[in-house]
Amino acid sequence: MTRKLDRRQFIAATGAAGLAGLAGCAGGGGEETTTTTESGGEETTTADEETTTESGGNGGTESRLSWHAGGTGGTYYPLSNEFKSVIEGQTDFTIQVQSTGASVENVGSLARGDADFALIQNDVAYFARNGEGIEAFQGSPVENLRGVATLYPETIHVVTLADTGIETPSDLSGATINTGDLGSGTQVNATQILEALGISDYSEQNTGFSQASDQLKNGDIDAAFVVGGWPVGAIEELAATEDVRIVPIEGEDRTAVKDAAPFYADDEVPSGTYGLENPAPTVSVQAMIATNAEQPESTVESVTSAIFENVDELTIKTDFISRESAQDGMSIELHPGAQAYFG
Repeated sequence: MTRKLDRRQFIAATGAAGLAGLAGCAGGGGEETTTTTESGGEETTTADEETTTESGGNGGTESRLSWHAGGTGGTYYPLSNEFKSVIEGQTDFTIQVQSTGASVENVGSLARGDADFALIQNDVAYFARNGEGIEAFQGSPVENLRGVATLYPETIHVVTLADTGIETPSDLSGATINTGDLGSGTQVNATQILEALGISDYSEQNTGFSQASDQLKNGDIDAAFVVGGWPVGAIEELAATEDVRIVPIEGEDRTAVKDAAPFYADDEVPSGTYGLENPAPTVSVQAMIATNAEQPESTVESVTSAIFENVDELTIKTDFISRESAQDGMSIELHPGAQAYFG
């Protein structure tokens, strides 16, 4: 228990330190970064490529926008690249997509102006904007965070393998569980859900989706939380060689999770996904596009219009992404540019 407390204190300290520096960084110069991690919708990797971002809503290069996504093994990164293609085909903007630790990290990037747009979870957005829920944001609301559109359900996957013997949430007691990257939206959800289910006796590991997949394959962990729109690439790759199981969250367990936080909704992983013989009931949050208050209204309106007027050019999550549903579950104040488009 002490180890888990230390991790949470670490998240709070590093998150608070990062947020404390936001006000002084909003008008700063460009920043180069070579490190990325994975997380909710999301995954964690370390990128060797050098990425340059520009602050101040384009840093003087009005046609260039920085778009922060998630890890390469999740849904955020490939979907962001599809958005890039659509936006560049419909506007004069050039989009630079960056792999990151997703939700929590992306909020900080938007607040500092290191990112112009980003994908985040709607629950993390709410916590950040209101300065609550997550220790990193506690008492430090991210006041310039703005919403653009919600996209699709972020399905909570509790992933295990058939030979672990884990069939229900209660079987997670005493297990070694990868709850996602430190500070990620995935870890936030995992911690909330385990607590709601009354599971406190477990050993915690913290990596992104790809590493968690390797840990499952090698027997280093018993289960892993993965948050993202199905099918998540890292789980598909695991299912190609292993007998994957998704631990169901249903009945009283589902009710307990939904009672614990207002962002969770009923969901399921369909049969056939990851080789499942039957649907796996679970819960979800929402993925969303966010920006910051400093973005020009015309920029946000143009980007939003390009995406939602050309959804037919997308191949990922097309059953969910539409103009009609783009405000479902919107948990924070809408940017005026998005408001101008959606009306």
